[in-house]
Amino acid sequence: MDWDRLIAAARAAQQKAYAPYSDYAVGTALFSEGEIFVGCNVENASLGATVCAERNAIAAMVMAGKRAIDAVVVVTPSLEPKSPCGMCRQVLSEFHHHGDFEVLSVGSQGERLFMKFSELHPRRFGPKDLDD
Repeated sequence: MDWDRLIAAARAAQQKAYAPYSDYAVGTALFSEGEIFVGCNVENASLGATVCAERNAIAAMVMAGKRAIDAVVVVTPSLEPKSPCGMCRQVLSEFHHHGDFEVLSVGSQGERLFMKFSELHPRRFGPKDLDD
């Protein structure tokens, strides 16, 4: 995995974030089936309508016809690496049934935190849970 390339793509997406309320710009890069898909957070005055960077990257991936996530990079303005929020974890879990993937969170000074998605969200609710 070319992590540096994914980090660069996520940082470029972060520069395009629309975050006038929180001033917390986030960029995400997903690697799926040989392609990179990026997203940034887009805030809204009605904060519940805000869409996170991870979900925007997933939407781009799905629009391209991809369904398997191989890796995710999230960059934030925080010194310490931050992981995806709960809502993004749930949306990421929709694509976990294609296989576990690595999540790399990167802080503002380049500190890295690697984890498997299954470690980040161990008791996820997914498509298999609808079979009960």
